[in-house]
Amino acid sequence: MRDPDVFDAFYAEARGRLLLQTYALTGDLPASRDAVRSAFVTAWHHWRKVGALDDPESWVRPQAWRRAQRRHQARPWHRERLLDDDSRATLDALGSLTVQQRKTLLLTQLSSATTSGMAREVGLTDEIAAAELQAATSQLCLTLGIVPAEIRPTLEALAERLAETRFPRASIVRRTGAARRRLHTTVGVAVSIATLLGTGALVYDADELPPLLGSQSDTTQTAPREPRLQRADLLNSDELDAALAPRRTKGSGSVDNNTGGTGIYAPCQAHPFAVSGGEAQALVRRMKVAGSPKQSTVQSVESAPDTESAHTGYLRMQQWFTECRTPRVQLLSVYRLDGVGDEGMVLTLRSWDDPVTTHQAAVVRSGRLLSLVLLQRQNRADPKVAPMLDLASSAVRRLCGSEFASPDAACVVDPEAVRIPPPPARTAIGMLQVIDLPPVPGVPLPWVGVKPVKPATNPAATRCDKASFTGKGIKKGRTRTFVIPGADVPTEFGLTETMGTFRSQSAARAFVAQIRKRVNACAEDDLTTTVRQLGEHTAGREELTSWRIDTEVSDTRSLTQLMAVVRRGRVVAQVSFTPGSDKSLAAGGFDALAMRALKRITNLPEG
Repeated sequence: MRDPDVFDAFYAEARGRLLLQTYALTGDLPASRDAVRSAFVTAWHHWRKVGALDDPESWVRPQAWRRAQRRHQARPWHRERLLDDDSRATLDALGSLTVQQRKTLLLTQLSSATTSGMAREVGLTDEIAAAELQAATSQLCLTLGIVPAEIRPTLEALAERLAETRFPRASIVRRTGAARRRLHTTVGVAVSIATLLGTGALVYDADELPPLLGSQSDTTQTAPREPRLQRADLLNSDELDAALAPRRTKGSGSVDNNTGGTGIYAPCQAHPFAVSGGEAQALVRRMKVAGSPKQSTVQSVESAPDTESAHTGYLRMQQWFTECRTPRVQLLSVYRLDGVGDEGMVLTLRSWDDPVTTHQAAVVRSGRLLSLVLLQRQNRADPKVAPMLDLASSAVRRLCGSEFASPDAACVVDPEAVRIPPPPARTAIGMLQVIDLPPVPGVPLPWVGVKPVKPATNPAATRCDKASFTGKGIKKGRTRTFVIPGADVPTEFGLTETMGTFRSQSAARAFVAQIRKRVNACAEDDLTTTVRQLGEHTAGREELTSWRIDTEVSDTRSLTQLMAVVRRGRVVAQVSFTPGSDKSLAAGGFDALAMRALKRITNLPEG
């Protein structure tokens, strides 16, 4: 039933709420107002379907949000000059969030969407959506100096700015929607006639050519053809062969739009698509590589409605790998790609489950296009980055020739791969992450990390150094422990990191020097203890020293600890690993972990 009274009541009740949400999302009132009006026109066009939904607003809202984002992208995060200080501060704080974070926050605070409904609407898993919401809540509270309970009143206060916004009468919206429906019918007939006569097909995009409110529709005009991703936008076998191994790639591989099955084509992939919102296109090509070791390659290309959405998708795709939730996967290295598109990265990971597999992923963005090139090998060899740099460069060159290519999108100029620390995680920033930890030979279970807590004591300290991170002049102290639940290991088995920020670089340097002095003198002061230095590193503001400390607990038992102290500027971290009698890290594993702890400190903000 197309009951106008029901639609009119829905329109009157929901339009103000949707305008507030859309305005908070974009900060652009003209774009938001036009988008909400157009969304209701489309809703009446489809009212037989929309009106039968339990929550019609959940159908109209994404329509309004997408239109508003498209209309304001020419003037990103637009501001009216007459904004009051409170509204400006709120919009600026929202603008500091990613689009995805804003959406999770607004759906939670200003709509009746459930947690799972919110995740589904933004195109994320429940777990990732919850993490985005937590990050958005924390950042907004920090920026505005409020507590979480004050977020909703703060957002609702923006409604005062919208009070004078005038909407067309419901009858005008319905009349415009009816004209839109008649236009679609006319276009459909024209397409059928053109097809029958063999004179070509008329292309029309239903969502891109809504009639204007208060004006007559021109049924003689059609929307410009929407570009589509083509197989030619993907790498071919010759390009793969040139970068990897001549004549090893078999055929052209399979290509699909990633809508069948689970849509998961890469390890650690948290969602079928990196770009959310329902407006993206995607193509995925899978190719076989002959020879030994077993290899396979996958490339995906996604288009976003604008560069901001593409950047958000790039960060999400990057997080698939840097915050991988697949058990027993370790992040080995990260390279930034310079001169390849607008932004790019090559990440190397290793899955330690049998068969051990090494994954290299090149994630790149050029304008509003994203590409992921993935190479998987069943071996333990550390791969070179140069072939992936070549593949990423070839992928971007193809994207630059696509119909989707933005006029200002970067292509390829003097490509270079630069090794960098892992990007910041969303939790325990500056500290080791589960994905940093190497496996323990003979233990097939994954590591699990507890949340960081303030260090009342220092569980990473050894009986030699007795270091404390609770003294005067030390702030932001945190400690975190990693264990392997269910593993057949002694109770003392585990890894701990404790860190703190000192009042000055000289104070941090003195603290590290004191630990070194105590540990190096420990064997002379305690005859039951032997100490062996494992490694040392000093470069600029960074320093690292690691030891193996063995202590005789009884005539038949001794306790081994691997301990490292690292410093970067004013921040000091101590890492301690206690192995089991026959369960320890592989040779060199602890030193590599200590170096990763040092590089993780770079994720902390300066100051």
